[in-house]
Amino acid sequence: MPHLTVVGSINLDLVARTARLPRPGETVTDATFSQIPGGKGANQAVAAARLGAQVCLVGKVGRDAYADAALAELQRAGVDLTRVGRADGTPTGIALITVDAAGENEIVVAPGANAELRPEDLDLPDCDGVLCQLEIPLATVEAASTNAPGDFFLNAAPAREGALPAADLTIVNTYELEALKHRDGLIAVTHGAQGAVLLDNGAEVARATPPPVEAVDGTAAGDAFTACLVVSLLEDRDRAEALRRACIAGALAASRFGAQTSLPTKEEVDALL
Repeated sequence: MPHLTVVGSINLDLVARTARLPRPGETVTDATFSQIPGGKGANQAVAAARLGAQVCLVGKVGRDAYADAALAELQRAGVDLTRVGRADGTPTGIALITVDAAGENEIVVAPGANAELRPEDLDLPDCDGVLCQLEIPLATVEAASTNAPGDFFLNAAPAREGALPAADLTIVNTYELEALKHRDGLIAVTHGAQGAVLLDNGAEVARATPPPVEAVDGTAAGDAFTACLVVSLLEDRDRAEALRRACIAGALAASRFGAQTSLPTKEEVDALL
């Protein structure tokens, strides 16, 4: 069982499902509403735990009514939350998400307490790897990269301009790849329904396609992909198999509604593999 520490964001997703996304200035009134735990850090922590890893999450929430709801699925998944802090005077992070009938989404994030996660808050346990995203301050990501006791994995999302800390593996979609400019090392690039490729110093070393699914909600598909690729590599699977498993995990998540509620288990991924 790999030991993974995730340093990242914790949000509560406020989700409106509607037949189609509104155009600029337009109001759509046929939506249904849900509150679902989310945040890239929390999503990837839950996904990794369901995929068989022992997971510790380092993050921050507020002292408000949203905090317990944002942490609920993490607790159910057995994620170690002893390093999740509470920010005074700052609300829990919130994501406003609109999802249409085809599974396309629009997301606006109010980071709240996630922006208060500082380098001095990091207390990284002994582990096989540390996984970060970019919904927390970049200085904190850099500190996690420098102090990671094992491998450092970076999901460079959402896209940011400028230099990012070095990583043993960087995971991006095509838009995020453009923002990276030049970057050496191992990079996984996702292409949605077309699958993903793994590049080592610019040379393709693996390619995989996901199984066909009916897209319902793509909110956490990238998080499922990221967690599955990281856990698979920490399990010493070869790169091609790890990439195939990650594509399956992302497809399964896209076929279900919600963020953490959509994340697959190890058994579900291996059944399709």
